[in-house]
Amino acid sequence: MLFPTVAFALFFCVAFLTNWMLRPHVTAWRLAMVLLSLFFYGYWDPRFVPLLLASIAINHLAGQRIRNGGDRGRSWALALGVAANLSILGFFKYYGFFVASAGNGLARLGLDVQPRLLDITLPIGISFFTFQAIGYLVDLRRGAFAKPMSLIDVAFFLSFFPQLVAGPIVRATEMAPQIAARPDPRSIPAAEALWLIARGLIKKVVISSYLATNLVDPVFAVPGDHSRLEVLLAVYGYAVQIYADFSGYTDIAIGCALLLGFRFPANFDAPYRALSLQDFWRRWHISLSSWLRDYLYVPLGGNRRGRLLTVRNVTITMVLGGLWHGAAWTFVLWGAIHAAFLTAERLITAHWRPLGLPRPIVVGLRWALTFHVVCAAWVFFRADTVQGAFDIFRQLLEGAQPSPLLTATLVAVILVAIAAQFVPSDSSERLRDGFGRLNPVAQVALAATTLTVVDAFGPEGVAPFIYFQF
Repeated sequence: MLFPTVAFALFFCVAFLTNWMLRPHVTAWRLAMVLLSLFFYGYWDPRFVPLLLASIAINHLAGQRIRNGGDRGRSWALALGVAANLSILGFFKYYGFFVASAGNGLARLGLDVQPRLLDITLPIGISFFTFQAIGYLVDLRRGAFAKPMSLIDVAFFLSFFPQLVAGPIVRATEMAPQIAARPDPRSIPAAEALWLIARGLIKKVVISSYLATNLVDPVFAVPGDHSRLEVLLAVYGYAVQIYADFSGYTDIAIGCALLLGFRFPANFDAPYRALSLQDFWRRWHISLSSWLRDYLYVPLGGNRRGRLLTVRNVTITMVLGGLWHGAAWTFVLWGAIHAAFLTAERLITAHWRPLGLPRPIVVGLRWALTFHVVCAAWVFFRADTVQGAFDIFRQLLEGAQPSPLLTATLVAVILVAIAAQFVPSDSSERLRDGFGRLNPVAQVALAATTLTVVDAFGPEGVAPFIYFQF
């Protein structure tokens, strides 16, 4: 069930009414919302509802053992709970990748081994609810909760439909107090929610889909048929496409949650305005980057144990972060590129000596370098194979064909989308607040106009969100 569809609109109307009608009845409300979320998840493929239920049961039991066991028993319960979560994720997402990679490695050594590959369908959203579950168990072991969440609350937390299939990665410490709260429906920030949903629809349905259909997909499918200028614009275009796609989904998810009385954390903060890779990761997919920092990088030792171990920790974190996105060497290389440049930044910063250049020039150079490193890494993220990524770079140097794909509209969309990253955040907030001050009739009229524009400029049908595959 995709967000920008009539089916989801009808489902959300039912969920909205059910949520606020049953909110005073604590148990009935929790149970109804869990059942609605399971229906939402099963709409994709009913076969995977038992998997989600199994994850809920495993993490509830592990949470109970972490709470009630002795110190050693709690550590064992945490270890077993994390292992169970990673085993489920590993089997469904990485079995084929590791078996095929092992077979290819043995073949290069001259060993003719034909490993058996199972036909495994990747359950949608498994990476997101697995990370949320692990975070809950770790926080429970660290003492972030006075007591573990009840079974129904764990089910609510892991299955809540606005963020179930593609994030943001919400932490139990953020959700538990909101599940227990009793908000007044009259205090819902409806104007903010509608603003976020409308903005998300425009990003996803109009901008992302337009760039994918008219530039990015054709160029990445057959790079050799396109000029270097088309390839270069396709690389920039994909940077805009994936941002518009994922941040658009996040906007819709946060807006829907707000209408139900829940506030999710921000997941993007103008990432292409970053002046360093470290700054980029503070702005891009914030819920994932902060999760990797708090539950992987810091436990590994962070930057507290010397330069060499810091490099190791950064590399492990970014490579595993890349692998989290997909079971392919392209994602491993994407993570490794970020790890290499994050490490280089640390070394350069430690020995940096000002060159005497005016500050605006230094800022401009830092931005250009950061942006192009990010774009170059996106090539590996988007390409179907490592060879396909190198074909893109080769065509950047050799492509001498004409450029029939390029139009003034395409170029303008890319340039405006990148320039919009530099608009002060308070300007957007003023527009949102202005929308909130309109009377309800004007708000509905503006929302209807937005939907009309989205329908008129959007493509025939709506492609799945990019992050659904992760």
